[in-house]
Amino acid sequence: QVQLVESGGGLVQAGGSLRLSCAASGSIFSINAMDWYRQAPGKWRELVAAITRGGSTNYADSVRGRFTISRDNAKNTVYLQMNSLKPEDTAVYYCNADGWLEGNKRLEPFNTWGQGTQVTVSS
Repeated sequence: QVQLVESGGGLVQAGGSLRLSCAASGSIFSINAMDWYRQAPGKWRELVAAITRGGSTNYADSVRGRFTISRDNAKNTVYLQMNSLKPEDTAVYYCNADGWLEGNKRLEPFNTWGQGTQVTVSS
């Protein structure tokens, strides 16, 4: 099994910054993509940013230029640096990862979600 633990959420004023972290643990062989999603009340969960194992990144149009995703493969951790935060960024932020874990005599694929961390931006 693989577990993802997010941290770094909180309350911040508009224009401020927060840094989210998501650490993966378990019998991990390798992690492919690591992503951040968010879900605001009454809205669908949406992809915010994604990063491949090799470091290629992709961002939602609404956060491009303000958010930066990065990862530390040695620590199985992904980060989301959020700058110039806006009230519309308020949501629960979720980490997602997919890859391979060390099963019984073979590698097994996994796709796992974290429990979510609340980000609230006041105007």
